[in-house]
Amino acid sequence: MLSIRGPFWLGADPVFPDPELAHSSGLLAVGGDLAPERVLLAYRSGIFPWPMGDDEDPLYWFSPDPRFVLYPEDLRLSSSLRKVLRGGRLSVSFDLAFEEVVRACAATPRGPADGRDGRDGGTWITDAMVGAYCRLHSLGWAHSVESWEGDRLVGGLYGIAIGGVFFGESMFYRVRDASKVAFATLVTELARRGARLIDCQQETPHLARFGAKGVARSDFLAELAGALVEPECYPPPGHLAPTGLIV
Repeated sequence: MLSIRGPFWLGADPVFPDPELAHSSGLLAVGGDLAPERVLLAYRSGIFPWPMGDDEDPLYWFSPDPRFVLYPEDLRLSSSLRKVLRGGRLSVSFDLAFEEVVRACAATPRGPADGRDGRDGGTWITDAMVGAYCRLHSLGWAHSVESWEGDRLVGGLYGIAIGGVFFGESMFYRVRDASKVAFATLVTELARRGARLIDCQQETPHLARFGAKGVARSDFLAELAGALVEPECYPPPGHLAPTGLIV
């Protein structure tokens, strides 16, 4: 018997269809909103929002197959990045400038190498997305990692942390290696705190160089279910010097 495939239209209730019913493109559903309970349910279900237009347009929800994942123990660092991390030119912090990081990511033009293509060289991080993730940050679910050169914010990333999983959303840099330093520091800290996996969503050459790889969606969903009930893995707010990393 043939199964019906997405996309499905979402109603007012925060529910999603089975991710395994997504279209071959990964598109599962259209519509809904960015209320915290819906967004968190999406991540727990292996789904993420990806606006394809402006705030007035319907939301799109994806669950691609394969899913791009980085297991913390698989982290690979180039010799040049190890040198930067040991050099201490950049310092790193957690959750000290969340909205600044999100807005900097939103201002960064995107292309095919970024995984989520931008709209005409623009960004999928709409004003509604910024507001939604800032609300999730205030509720303790969304987090940022910042790279600093002195007191200047020069790079970073943000995402959602639930249990033993970090769901990466976007990153930016203003000076060379700044986003790489933020990401390497985050993964190292997550590994120390027992994180099971980092969801990178879609394949990019940049994340592949760090050791991320594609896994079948069915395998990802099975691993996700177990990792979500693990203890909280995200570091508390504060500064961490790159020289403290074991690199």
